[in-house]
Amino acid sequence: MRPNETAAAPLDLEIKDAQLIFKTAWEELQEEYGKVNLRFPKELILLGGAPGAGKGTHTRFVMQARGFTCPPIVVSELLSSPEAQAIKDQGGMVGDKDVIGVLFRRLLAPEFRDGAVLDGFPRTRVQVECLKMLVDNVNKLHKEYADTEFAINFRRPTIHAMVLFVSEKTSIQRQLLRGRQIAQHNREVDETGVGTKWPVRETDLQPETARRRYRVFNEQTWSALQSLKEIYHYHFINAEGPIEEVEANILRELQYQSSLELHSRTYDRLRPLPLAEDIVIHARQQLVNRLDSYELEHTDLFIRVVNLIQSKFMPIIQRHALSGRAQVNSEDTLFHNPLALSMLIDIFSERGFHAVVDKNIQSTVERVDLETGAVELREKTVYRVQINFKGSQIRRG
Repeated sequence: MRPNETAAAPLDLEIKDAQLIFKTAWEELQEEYGKVNLRFPKELILLGGAPGAGKGTHTRFVMQARGFTCPPIVVSELLSSPEAQAIKDQGGMVGDKDVIGVLFRRLLAPEFRDGAVLDGFPRTRVQVECLKMLVDNVNKLHKEYADTEFAINFRRPTIHAMVLFVSEKTSIQRQLLRGRQIAQHNREVDETGVGTKWPVRETDLQPETARRRYRVFNEQTWSALQSLKEIYHYHFINAEGPIEEVEANILRELQYQSSLELHSRTYDRLRPLPLAEDIVIHARQQLVNRLDSYELEHTDLFIRVVNLIQSKFMPIIQRHALSGRAQVNSEDTLFHNPLALSMLIDIFSERGFHAVVDKNIQSTVERVDLETGAVELREKTVYRVQINFKGSQIRRG
């Protein structure tokens, strides 16, 4: 037998196991819920990582970055049977069949329709294969219901795999530190009778069990997570540093990718609109070009606008220096020229202000015919200019 055949054999067995587990779980779901109710989340963030990497710490930040309001799904907490707990206490993992059955049902809860964070899934190659089959089936439902009233319930799923990684030394240190902190907290609760005890992980109490837990991750979960790299959005996060540094890395990794996440029809509809980041990149250069063109090509008008700002606007702005917000109303006919309004806005922008102009047409009584009672109205245009800037801070002794 060739070497590649021996390496492939275990994977083939895992795929067969996964097919059987998934087939059983899917058929049970169809029978229990009905196909039209198999409505899984639009987005899944698979949060994996070495023990002590900070999955629990960073879960809330990940959810905030993606706008999730539902609670995270912590796979280890879903498996709370005594038998499962005994396996986890030894640093091992609960069987794939149990994980898949419980997790898939949890994902169908209405609160996860828009998205969910899965803390601790997948952890094995079998679970990875089951995930692939789940995504394939949801995509089939997406196509099947695309032109029906149920289309919104079967959106194309987006999968992010996020892996927080720390070294074995760091992992063991953090696990044992967590164990000591929990033990200290629980002693204080016993002594004072105040508060609630925190659950204790057996693997956080002994260096050997902490080391075994890390090695189980390294030998089984790590390769499973690596296999997601080729098929889903994959984010590798170095979690050795301080919390702020790790969270900055997470935020950078989860930047919105509309071409990958939106429905193709939605993306095509929005594609002609420029991205804010693209506009901002050249905004300063374009502002300079416009101002120079005002000076060189529309000199007289430019001078009049500058003089008006200096004489009428700046005295009012200076009186509002503390608040950083001023409103100036002007009826000057100069602004009937749209180019003058553009100059006004650009001049303020160049000087560090943010100006917004609201054109308001008002009717006033010009004359009343006392004999007939006819009223003659006159329209006037008022330009309301809202100017914002960074106000001054009051220093108090």
